Amino acid sequence: MTRSDWADVRERLSWLAAASGAGEVFGSASHGWRLESPLEADDLAGLEAQLRIELPGEYRSFLLQAGCGGAGPAYGLFPVRRPKGRWQWEGDGAELTDLDTLDQPFPHVEAFNPAYDLPAPPDEADFESIEEFNAAEDAYWEQHDTVVFVFHPRHSIGLLYLCHLGCAYREALVISGPARGQMWADDTAGDGGFRPLCDDDGKPLGFARWYRRWLEAAEDQVSRGIR
Repeated sequence: MTRSDWADVRERLSWLAAASGAGEVFGSASHGWRLESPLEADDLAGLEAQLRIELPGEYRSFLLQAGCGGAGPAYGLFPVRRPKGRWQWEGDGAELTDLDTLDQPFPHVEAFNPAYDLPAPPDEADFESIEEFNAAEDAYWEQHDTVVFVFHPRHSIGLLYLCHLGCAYREALVISGPARGQMWADDTAGDGGFRPLCDDDGKPLGFARWYRRWLEAAEDQVSRGIR
């Protein structure tokens, strides 16, 4: 079986959906072990024409063979849909993907943190009044929100957000740039920055290995519960 062959996935998800204890797998209540229908070739062509780029091969084959979203890591894969004639991904955090810049290169190959240059937050003990402290704290958080990801989509140019882990932690696929095809974590919700996701051997995870690691871990958890 090649890394881009998804013929086994639906059967494995069906087994999980019917298995005792599968509801204990994190996020399963959200996706219910269900995949949406795959994209037709014409739909994928239209999606890529809109984005002005070809999607990385492993994810591309998943959309064509397995499904356009649904069962997957954490709370599931954001589905790609065309609600008003324009393709978009939907889900908690899917809006962080800038569809107009996916064809521009994500420049990073190593972890980086946009918040590294921030000073330490203000300490109330350093101020003579609570009013001065509140003003300093407001100024700090204004600077914080200006520097970090939420108000600076330039940090995520070339990233396609695919799932939500909870507490605003998310994972994304690099669509363009030197790390194209790799899965990255966006930990900016905890000031952790961005980092490539790696396999047990330290190699960066592509989409197929990232998805299959989750599937294998879910099967292992449920199987151990059954035994």
